[in-house]
Amino acid sequence: MSAFRDGLSRFDGLTTQVLGISVDPSPSQRAWARHLGIANYPFLSDFWPHGEVAQKYGLLRADGFSERAIVIIDKLGIIRYFKVHELETVPLVDELIKEVEKLPR
Repeated sequence: MSAFRDGLSRFDGLTTQVLGISVDPSPSQRAWARHLGIANYPFLSDFWPHGEVAQKYGLLRADGFSERAIVIIDKLGIIRYFKVHELETVPLVDELIKEVEKLPR
């Protein structure tokens, strides 16, 4: 996750908002973000009702956890990029920057 953390500043100036969301409660998210050194951008909790957002995106697994996914939504609320990653895989910042740059301004 350090490569992703170190690349977050590359989104500055791209008129984007990077958000983290998980089915964990907020206190767990804050502790995890501090541990990884990524507490400088917003995290949203999908804890209650448990996984409601993840379920709407088809990302809530039967075991109650969510898939690791990157979703890029444009200003009109249209999903422009959607990719599920293995839990051990860190998304490539370069790939995401390219996708964000494709968005209409």
